[in-house]
Amino acid sequence: MNAPLSERRHAQLSALIDAAERRIAEGGAASLRARDLAGDIGIALGGLYNIVGDLDELLLRVSSRTLGRLGEALTATSDALPLETKDDAVNRLVAIAHAYLHFARDNLRLWRTLFELHLADDMVLPAWAADDQLRLFRHVAAPLALLLPDLDETAQTLTARTLFAAVHGIVTLGLEERLVAVPLEALEAQIEWLVRATCRGLRE
Repeated sequence: MNAPLSERRHAQLSALIDAAERRIAEGGAASLRARDLAGDIGIALGGLYNIVGDLDELLLRVSSRTLGRLGEALTATSDALPLETKDDAVNRLVAIAHAYLHFARDNLRLWRTLFELHLADDMVLPAWAADDQLRLFRHVAAPLALLLPDLDETAQTLTARTLFAAVHGIVTLGLEERLVAVPLEALEAQIEWLVRATCRGLRE
């Protein structure tokens, strides 16, 4: 008996995301071709657009999976550390920043795709994709709330995003190996210095 259409579509979507993820991991987002992906999962080219609206949607879905895996890595790091004192909060923020570096380095092309996706002007970011992105900030927000209890939620969110942006900048420059990049072997130390110095400034 054939599976229900919705179940079949779900299986095809999962297979398509798998195929796209493999191709991105091997050659980056620029390597994606609709015809190749259709061949990967054994469907006609036209059938691909019955599964996703276009390649932008597919990239969003791959990015959603990547963000989920990144979230799992950050959760594992956070859960392994106490969060009772302000020193605990600083140590957790350092550990989270290091975990972000390790994930980016170990999943370089998939990680890059998170920031290379440019949606068409008329495409609205789906709510599920926005939720995937915002969910990551809770890992930073929890220790910041302990570190800076007097900040309101809006200020804490802004501080979390600013700290993330600073760490992300170091990671990006380091992994791109540009002229001004921090050497790879020094990235962890430099990230720790940045996070601790920032936290020291915030506490003062």
